[in-house]
Amino acid sequence: MKTITPLSTLLQSFFTDRLMKQRQASPHTIASYRDTFRLLLEFADQQLKKPPSKLDFDDLTAPFIGAFLNHIQSDRRNGTRTRNLRLTAIRSFFHYAAFQEPGRSAHIQRVLAIPTKRQDRPLIDFLTQPEIAALLAAPDKNTWSGRRDQALLILAIQTGLRLAELIGLRRCDIVITSGAHVRCYGKGRKERCTPLTKQTIAVMKNWLKERKGADDDVVFPNARGTRFSPDGVQYLLAKHVKTAQKTCPSLKNKRVSPHVLRHTAAMELLQAGVDHSVIALWLGHESAETTMIYLQADLALKEKILARMKPLDVKTGRYQPGDKLLQFLNAL
Repeated sequence: MKTITPLSTLLQSFFTDRLMKQRQASPHTIASYRDTFRLLLEFADQQLKKPPSKLDFDDLTAPFIGAFLNHIQSDRRNGTRTRNLRLTAIRSFFHYAAFQEPGRSAHIQRVLAIPTKRQDRPLIDFLTQPEIAALLAAPDKNTWSGRRDQALLILAIQTGLRLAELIGLRRCDIVITSGAHVRCYGKGRKERCTPLTKQTIAVMKNWLKERKGADDDVVFPNARGTRFSPDGVQYLLAKHVKTAQKTCPSLKNKRVSPHVLRHTAAMELLQAGVDHSVIALWLGHESAETTMIYLQADLALKEKILARMKPLDVKTGRYQPGDKLLQFLNAL
């Protein structure tokens, strides 16, 4: 009779063998999956009164996983997107368990049958030209941190780099000589090069000259000289948005995140007439279909289309009431 693998052993091998060795998952993916199971094990400790090391695989039933997902939204007040992200991590583990424990296939299939939740898809936020100008003027150029922040903001808005790509940039990833560009490894371990404009080249040249350091040093260090955390970038962005609101009141109605800067880069390209398939390559999207969200959000483009439409051949006139006898018969 085959020995049943303990949950602790199965979960550890899922991370070390499946994610790290076989799939070579990115640190971001591993961290996301780690947080999911840390929350799940803490929830099991509270609900089942079992420490994580004593949990059995059979404790992770479909109703229990469903209760955990409800807990994510109701008690922790996470959104549908986060709930679905946690479910994706759990499904990945159960797919792995299906190969390791085929005798538990019925149990595993019940968990895998838990559906994702549908979610609203609001229009994306992006910055207009006046808002971009106000944001780039917000950092204090007389300070070291202000010059760093301006370089970070202009590079983010022009290139559309993801936050993880931006804070992970090294000096050797930026070329400011002939054919100036920035090189990065994005989502899915895809490498891409993004050209730089003259304005961005000038700002980055001055910043890198002041930054100095070795080729492997990060381009944008924090106050301690180490790599920025995502929260650190969000903090400095919020600070400069608050300053920019004084000269550009429209920013008060927008929640500006680092990803909004990425959306802004895409919208700038779209409004310049760049094809959406080229924008997908620029941003490192897996599919050109992902770029359709920018077409939906571009009101100026829709107004241009509306202006080209031929007016409907409809004649206006005064309302004429119908015959009273016919109205009586129609009402029967």
